[in-house]
Amino acid sequence: MKVLVIGATGMVGTAVAGALEASHHVVKASRRGPVKVDLEDPSSLDALFDELPDLDAVVCCAASGPLVDLVSAADDEIAAGMQGKLLGQVALARRAVRRLRDGGSVTLTGGTFSAPLTGGSLGALINTGLEGFVRNAAGELPRNLRINLISPGWIKETLESMGMDPADGTPVSEVARAYVEAVEGTAQGRTIRP
Repeated sequence: MKVLVIGATGMVGTAVAGALEASHHVVKASRRGPVKVDLEDPSSLDALFDELPDLDAVVCCAASGPLVDLVSAADDEIAAGMQGKLLGQVALARRAVRRLRDGGSVTLTGGTFSAPLTGGSLGALINTGLEGFVRNAAGELPRNLRINLISPGWIKETLESMGMDPADGTPVSEVARAYVEAVEGTAQGRTIRP
């Protein structure tokens, strides 16, 4: 399969691209890579799909959201926080379903945390929105296309880099396997928590 991985320069994206390369032709895209795309710029999404015809799958690992204080954050700060991870991935999915080969798949990235996180209310809104979007979009897709959401919690290596206890994190290699299963499998409209 020809698989586009967006966010391929980050920790998760690098692991996902590497795991997919064992069996597929992988095109790596990011804000800073040789194939450029920015989820906050819809015209860059259009240009990307014009440049890359005949894709079988699109995987988005470029999906970070800010931690913001619910009480002090301004409305425009909340709106800006939703742009990339939520609205950018929706824009990506909408374009992908018009361009993918029949039977292709879209895999987006959400998030989940087992306990409330200070500054995490915007992230919870975004991640819940993505779950609802994927669940419902699955029923609207033509041509046997599939859409799923990977929703990792903390990544073990991220916790280590932050000087935190990595015991509550999932190894990035395990998270990457979940993306590969979403691309290669038959799941449809699911939120997958590795």
